[in-house]
Amino acid sequence: MCGIAGIYDLKGKNRIQRETITRMLEKIRHRGPDGMDTHIDYNIALGFSRLSLIDLEHGMQPLSNEDGSLILICNGEIYNYKELRNSMEQRGHRFRTKTDVEVILHLYEEYQTRFLNRLNGQFAFVIYDKKRGELFCARDHVGITPFFYTIVDGLFIFASEIKAILEHEWIERKVDLTAMDQMFTFPGIIAPRTMFQGISSLEHGHYLHICKEKVCNVEYWDLEYPKQEIGFTDRDIPHYLDELDGILKQSIKDRLHADVPVGFYLSGGLDSSLIAYYANKYIEGERNSFSINFPDRRISEAESQKLMVGQIRSMHTESMVAPESIARLLPRTVYHSETPLKETYNTASYVLSESVHGKNVKAVLTGEGADELFGGYVGYKFDKIRGINKKEKLSDEERRLRYLIWGDADFLYERNFTDLLKWKKQIYSAQLLERFHEFNCLNYSVVPVEKLKDVSIINRRSYIDFKLRLPEHLLAGHGDRMCYANSIEARYPFLDLNVIRFATQMPSELKLHHLKEKYILKKLAENKLPDKIIHRPKFAFVAQGTPELLQLKSEEAEYLYDILSYEKLKRMGLFNPDYVLQLVHQYEQPGYQLNLPFEHDLLILVITFALFLEEFHIQSVL
Repeated sequence: MCGIAGIYDLKGKNRIQRETITRMLEKIRHRGPDGMDTHIDYNIALGFSRLSLIDLEHGMQPLSNEDGSLILICNGEIYNYKELRNSMEQRGHRFRTKTDVEVILHLYEEYQTRFLNRLNGQFAFVIYDKKRGELFCARDHVGITPFFYTIVDGLFIFASEIKAILEHEWIERKVDLTAMDQMFTFPGIIAPRTMFQGISSLEHGHYLHICKEKVCNVEYWDLEYPKQEIGFTDRDIPHYLDELDGILKQSIKDRLHADVPVGFYLSGGLDSSLIAYYANKYIEGERNSFSINFPDRRISEAESQKLMVGQIRSMHTESMVAPESIARLLPRTVYHSETPLKETYNTASYVLSESVHGKNVKAVLTGEGADELFGGYVGYKFDKIRGINKKEKLSDEERRLRYLIWGDADFLYERNFTDLLKWKKQIYSAQLLERFHEFNCLNYSVVPVEKLKDVSIINRRSYIDFKLRLPEHLLAGHGDRMCYANSIEARYPFLDLNVIRFATQMPSELKLHHLKEKYILKKLAENKLPDKIIHRPKFAFVAQGTPELLQLKSEEAEYLYDILSYEKLKRMGLFNPDYVLQLVHQYEQPGYQLNLPFEHDLLILVITFALFLEEFHIQSVL
């Protein structure tokens, strides 16, 4: 919906400068090109950059309550706002706009900080309570909407994107080495860390309550799984299908609500095709679908996309992503992602949202979340196979690390930790290895291991995927940043709270049934989607990788050779130049392919780390 930014002087010294908040908002104008406004008071500045989706005429923020004692800025959508608004009006509250987010102000008036679990949506908001002299900041349950913040000499500085925070003259630009190590170890950075030392990402399902100089970070929601496996019979399956059908329909209908056109992504896979099937029934007027494709037929999903387009008869826009496009867009996607990248997927996401913007569509539905909730990744199958065979022999060190991180010495998440440590010792520079004990991300657990006890192996992996893969990786880098780079909002029907509750409380066997992943979604899709889409193997949607980039002879790729020069690598100080050049030689061999997603693309991390340092003008790393 927009971008938000602000400064709050915890010390009450009136150190707010209008030009600073203006610069911060200008830096994220791409999130809200339809208008900007601010509220500046004695010790606070609140800024809003608007992407108009609902109540186009009167929806500008900041918004205030009836007596002006509360000021709100909110980035996001509240999908159950109509029922909440009716409830508040019955209690005597008066609304000034028809926007969905105004209801947050009145809920706060009624319940203070206790209303968050009444909301069903994607949001990051700040409420300034003038009477109490307090700030209340919250991020949605799942982490769809970003919220970054830092505290410098008693100034609480926040924004929807880090680049806005960097506009404040007191902010130092330093790399968080533990965050970097997390990228080499897990799917991505894990909140509250960001790639910038001292700048935090508010965790999903958390809020900040700021009173005087005290900042309290509180968890208000988390996934909950049953401690005992839920049994079922074949007679129960129709009941589960009916329930899923109903809540998914409602989720999609809710996310189509807007005063502007809403389209949908169409990858050719099961998840996006199901959304397209339902959305096609509820969109009035022109149905706009969008996809990307690749010249390389090995990674093309054009056939499946055409099947779905033919069925729903949408106005379809296909964008081709060639290797030279990836090379050209990589610096821009690193800038918008605000982090190095583990693959070149973000460039494809950028092209996709660019095509949406070109059709004057402002919001799209997309299928993220289904794999994490319904057992869609290959790891779920491997867990079951390992449970049957139980032949894996592990070193004592590997067992120690797995127990520390997951609370289970036998649980494998993607790769052995001891193998990862060997790779790090090869790729990190000697200077970095001298300090490795300080920033090693395996020094502590990254998930609350007590919540993994006594749950099924499928639900355990689901919880970890939800924590490590979804918020700060898929929803942030691939979703929010790449969409808003082109002033587009992404909406996620599978991440509706009712869908999440259903998925977490259903029998695990209906997610992975005799090694058939997303079993219940496939059953739901019967008689709705073409059989070729339902029963096709899961397609790893990964854009062309570094090997292809290195083989380019075009001008767009020349900067790669500069980045990967021995001198440049040596000056960067993070990576071992000899090992990196050994990787370059390996990648340049004819026919060389990474075994994605089972291998790290170490070279793309090196390349995008160099781009990250350049894009954000970070001079000193160590």
